[in-house]
Amino acid sequence: MSPLSTASPAHTADLVVFGGTGDLSMRKLIPALYHSDRDGRLSPETRVIAMSRGGLTDADFRGKVDAEVRDQVPVDDPAVWQRFLGRLHHVSVDVGGEDKSGWGALTRLLAGHEQRDRVFYLASPPMTFGPFCRELDEAGLVTPLSRVVLEKPLGRDLPSAQRINDEVGAIFDERQIFRIDHYLGKETVQNLLVLRFANAFLEPIWNSLWIDHVQITAAETVGTPGRRGYYDHAGALRDMVQNHLLQLLTLTAMEPPSRNDRESIRDEKVKVLQSLRPVVGTEVDRFTVRGQYTEADGMPSYLDEPASTPTTEASRRVETFTAIRAEIKNWRWAGVPFYLRTGKRMPYRRSEIVVQFKDVPHSIFPGGTPNRLVLRLQPEEGIELHIMAKEPGAGEVTLKPVPLSLSFGKTFTARVPEAYERLLTDVLAGNPTLFMRRDEVEAAWRWIDPILAAWESSADLPEPYPAGTTGPAGAHELLGRSGRAWHEEEDL
Repeated sequence: MSPLSTASPAHTADLVVFGGTGDLSMRKLIPALYHSDRDGRLSPETRVIAMSRGGLTDADFRGKVDAEVRDQVPVDDPAVWQRFLGRLHHVSVDVGGEDKSGWGALTRLLAGHEQRDRVFYLASPPMTFGPFCRELDEAGLVTPLSRVVLEKPLGRDLPSAQRINDEVGAIFDERQIFRIDHYLGKETVQNLLVLRFANAFLEPIWNSLWIDHVQITAAETVGTPGRRGYYDHAGALRDMVQNHLLQLLTLTAMEPPSRNDRESIRDEKVKVLQSLRPVVGTEVDRFTVRGQYTEADGMPSYLDEPASTPTTEASRRVETFTAIRAEIKNWRWAGVPFYLRTGKRMPYRRSEIVVQFKDVPHSIFPGGTPNRLVLRLQPEEGIELHIMAKEPGAGEVTLKPVPLSLSFGKTFTARVPEAYERLLTDVLAGNPTLFMRRDEVEAAWRWIDPILAAWESSADLPEPYPAGTTGPAGAHELLGRSGRAWHEEEDL
């Protein structure tokens, strides 16, 4: 069976979610698990056990899910919804606290099911990963059939990521650790590998001889209301580039793996990260841009967003937008820039990979533009190949770029599962292909850390850009210096 498939696990598991009543759980994990149940991908005896400090009973938690999640998902069969609610349990545990009684309650709930797979999903801040795993081990709940899922961000820099990896690795073997990045569960990301390695026409031109540059964008229309306490200490570089965008870069640039198995794909991704040319010293000013949105068109500035924490110097220095020019130093990609861009309060919500091909060697028609391949991750997943075509009509030949479009939602009748559905299915099945290995996470931080250090030591503040625009002027200059421009939709 292919490691990239989302086959139903043939075994029963206990899925224990630490932070089980939090925003991520209620907004993403519980709906994803319901869809998996509805589509028959959960075995009948699989249980979902939420852990929190909330002091809830099983009935309380089921009532909370019924009230907060039911409207998010299509409940077309009340019996299926009731069956799903019956899977849910709650245990109150104070990780790091004096009261250890909660671990006894979890032990009693899991007792008698030692031969089941146990998946511990840490939907909590990274500083809790080590203490949780240590207390889990002290309670005797880690078995050879256990796995642990770590949500991003995994640390703030390389040393903190290594510390977390050491703490978790002291309890779990590397094969048991699943570091999740939900972008890797998106349909288009998996189709990128199929597009490259299951079609003969693309791979011969997937190199510096034919490709001019690559753009990877993750743009959001939302700001950071209520999240400034987190965002002041994260910023766009840590929040999006170190994980999401670098993951997309590795899948775009990786060499063909020798096999479609659990480690070959991850081996090739690590090689890409290790081949990234370091951005250090004065190159940070030349090849990176950071910005922060200001008030415009009734939208508040970052500093004026509603927040539970006061504005600090960190608030003024944090970036809500970043753009980076990256280079991969290997034979395939030498000389091809990869432009990474992410921002809050942009005029559109869009995540995409744009592969811009070089112009034809000699054009016999006026008005032509180079071909490009656009892989859209959101809002509507799909693939577009933009080619030149003649506009109908007699007389002079007039060229127009037109897309050959594949929309997954329109082409395939089956419902396209959300990213977390696919990744949770793979976790329950023990398939690590779409999860990050330790060396992969640390290689990404090794490349990011010099940029962070240069920004933090600089007296300059992020470049302002009005909310609702495509970012600061420096981001356009980053491409403009080489005669390039960001790919934008025609109606913007």
